[in-house]
Amino acid sequence: MFEKELICPYCMEKITVLLDMGNNEFTESIEDCEVCCRPIELKYSFENEELISFIYKKIEGNEF
Repeated sequence: MFEKELICPYCMEKITVLLDMGNNEFTESIEDCEVCCRPIELKYSFENEELISFIYKKIEGNEF
């Protein structure tokens, strides 16, 4: 697993998510913010155990 820090797109707090390095393909997942509990869509990929792309965004309709 790989720890990645990001800023929650809802509450703007810095959080840490765990990314699965075992898959060398493009991966999509949803993680809840550890502060505000709203879902964040993650898209990322690894190559040779190195993170080569990472994007994240809000999931529409989850704004309060």
